[in-house]
Amino acid sequence: MAELISGDAAESVREDHRKAREGTVVSSSMNKTAVVAVIERVRHARYAKTVQRTKRLYVHDEENVAQVGDRVRVAETRPLSKLKRWRLVEVVERAR
Repeated sequence: MAELISGDAAESVREDHRKAREGTVVSSSMNKTAVVAVIERVRHARYAKTVQRTKRLYVHDEENVAQVGDRVRVAETRPLSKLKRWRLVEVVERAR
């Protein structure tokens, strides 16, 4: 068994295909939940102009560390409630 997991096989056992996003906290008034606005810049199909699209993600914040205005990194996870499908990975930058 030890020979099977050695070398190249050990490196490619499992890849993480979960999405990761970075955004700004717009609400932290709920307990263990923060709302993060993620801005995505996409090119318009017909007019070829860059358009901003905003998604509001409900994020699980176990220690209630995120405050309004913080830049945070979030990762996709299993459904935690009706709306929460993301968890807080780290606070990248604190609000001033």
